[in-house]
This record gives sequence, structure tokens and C-alpha cells, in this order.
Amino acid sequence: MDIETVKQRAGPREFSPRDDLPREYREAATRMLEFHANSEIMGAFLERPFIRRAPSLERKMAFSAKVQDEIGHGQMLYRAAEALGVKSREEMLEDLANGDGKFLNCFHYPMEEYVETPMIAFFVDGAAMRRQATLKRSSWEPYAHAMDKICFEEGMHVKHGESILRELTNGSRREQEMVQAAFEEWWPRILQFFGPTDDQSTHHDFMAEVGLKTCSNDELRNSFLNQYMQKARDYGLEIPEYPRIRDTGDGTYEVAEEDLDWDEFFTVSQNEYEGSIEQISGRRQAQEAVTWVRELFDDQATTGTPEPRAAD
Repeated sequence: MDIETVKQRAGPREFSPRDDLPREYREAATRMLEFHANSEIMGAFLERPFIRRAPSLERKMAFSAKVQDEIGHGQMLYRAAEALGVKSREEMLEDLANGDGKFLNCFHYPMEEYVETPMIAFFVDGAAMRRQATLKRSSWEPYAHAMDKICFEEGMHVKHGESILRELTNGSRREQEMVQAAFEEWWPRILQFFGPTDDQSTHHDFMAEVGLKTCSNDELRNSFLNQYMQKARDYGLEIPEYPRIRDTGDGTYEVAEEDLDWDEFFTVSQNEYEGSIEQISGRRQAQEAVTWVRELFDDQATTGTPEPRAAD
């Protein structure tokens, strides 16, 4: 099948591993899926410390379940990418640990305080839901199928984040001030979650033509604003003056994209931001710490019996 045939046939869940797809499609789909899978893993890595640091047993259990879900999402997406025949799961994980794998901008920044957790669990996961719901119609069937499960669980994650936000914004004045400060810091990053503006997006046109994506970055960003501007206000958060949010006059919103720091965004996206290096280093150390487990399972798969582990 050539690429022009792919473009003509492209539709929801149109292509599967049974199809003889052109290299151009398979590479584009692999890049998109690998990015998504890496982001799930790095998002889990960012929230993992709060399994211990959350203020109650209920919250600790919720973070534990959420982290487990996100790791599972990453593994599903790596398998859906692997089915394209371009890269193996092991290669993608190795690239992530080495700093060659790309992932979402929001997960490059450190999250140190509990009051910051709803910025990810409510706002970023809410933004993810806007994007992922559209991917149920992706032309790569394994990707769309994975979205059925992922969107269901992400819906629960948003509820978890909203519960924390509600608790904090109804807490003490000090808690309310801390949440507002966290919101002001994270708000520009959240607005950049959807990627560069349409005129700066390198891959959108092709991915739309072959059905991998169905909405542009700007469409998704505006859709998020239309829903979450009011949600933020409902919880007593003040929308920062900058970047400017414009009311288009018909009850919808758009961001003044020139107010966002796109230089920083592109530095982050290339893994060259200071925080990126720290996050990737932490991920590499985590992967190296369990190398012996992977080797143990490889030995067992090869010989049927595990090799004894050397004493530390």
C-alpha cells in the first residue's frame, strides 16, 4: 500500500498490524505512540513520591493506584507502537533512559509540594482527556483500542485531582494562597501541553492526512480553555493576567499565543531544559536499579530456570 492509498483510506481504526503499510506511515505512528508512552511513564515518575508524601492513607492509596495505571498505559502504548515494526519496546525504553526519547512538556518540571499535585492530576490530566478522546478515532487500530481503556482510567484520575483541588481550595487561607501560587506557576505550562501553535507544528498536517490525529493543537487548546477556565474559577482560582486569555465574543476563549514562552517550550521539547536533565537522570537510575530483574526474566525465558543472583 502506498502513502496516497493510505490517505484515501484513512479513517477511524482503519489500519491494523495485518496491513502492509508504507514506512512513512509506520514511522510517523511510532513517533507519536512512543512520545505518548514516554509521557505516561514520566508522568508516573513525577507523581510517584506522593505515594509516601500524601497527607492521608486514602490519598496515598489513590496515588499508588494512579501511578500503577500510568505505568500500565505506557506499556500498552509501547506494545501498540512495537506492532508497527519500527522500534522494539526495549529500544524505546532505552532511548527514554538515555535522553533521546521525547515526552510532554509538563513532565519536565519538578513537582515538589503536595499543593502542586492537582495541577497535574486535574488540569494536565483534564487536558490529556481532551486530546485522548479524539485518539479513539485514530487510524492505527491498536492505538485507538488502547485509548478505550486509557480514557476510562484517566477519567478517574481527573476525579482524583479534582477531589484534592476541592479539599485544598476549601482549606485554610494559607492552603488557598499556596494553591493559587501553584496555579500561576503551572498555568502557562498547561496551556503549552497541546504542543506548538498550528503554524509551528512540524508533523500535524501529515498525521491528520493519514488519520493518526483528528484535531489540531490549537483546536484542542481552545477546547480545553472553554471547559477549564470556568472550572478553575468555580474553585476560587484567579486566572493569571499573563498569558492573556481572550474572550472571542461567542462564549469561547483563546490564548494570546505570543504571550507564551515558546523558546523555553522548544528547549524543553529537545530535553535540553535543566529540569529535563534531572528528570531523565532519575528515570535512568530507576531503570538501572531493576536491570537484574529484567536479566532474571530473560534467563528464565531462555533456559526455563532463573540464574542465581550474585550477592550485593
